[in-house]
Amino acid sequence: MTTQTKATEKDMFLMGAEREFQTTLRALEAYPEGKLDLRPAEKSMTARELIWMFSLGKGMTDAIVVGKFEMEGHMPPAPKTKAELIEAFKQAHAKQIAAVRGLDETAFNGTIEIPAGPGGKTAQVRRADALWMFAMDHTHHRGQLTVYLRMAGGKVPSIYGPSGDEPW
Repeated sequence: MTTQTKATEKDMFLMGAEREFQTTLRALEAYPEGKLDLRPAEKSMTARELIWMFSLGKGMTDAIVVGKFEMEGHMPPAPKTKAELIEAFKQAHAKQIAAVRGLDETAFNGTIEIPAGPGGKTAQVRRADALWMFAMDHTHHRGQLTVYLRMAGGKVPSIYGPSGDEPW
């Protein structure tokens, strides 16, 4: 008789975060260097700002782990080159994984207060749910990036299946 260890929700989060990191990294690497200032619409971010969001979003893990959000109301300036953006993303990912690994199950499932709307509105949520929410936000922004990528003349990599540029 063999014993199997059941993966915890934290284990599943970490495995998913690593898988999504690799997928996003492929999309970032495919983005044309000379098109970082692309802004598809007046209200849209530039490609550089959108790519920077991946690092900033992973950086939210610190606030989730500590349980304290300090919203400054502005984004720090994005690095100038694609290489710098990618390096920042890699560093933010490594820091995120280490921070989540450091949480014990009680902390992972503990409740924290997060921003939930204008005027300082907040909500109490389970820390794990906040981590999953930011993981889904990451996926949302990657979808935006693939549209920018196509508009910039780049090739969209396979993400969850074949793409028009990377068929199976």
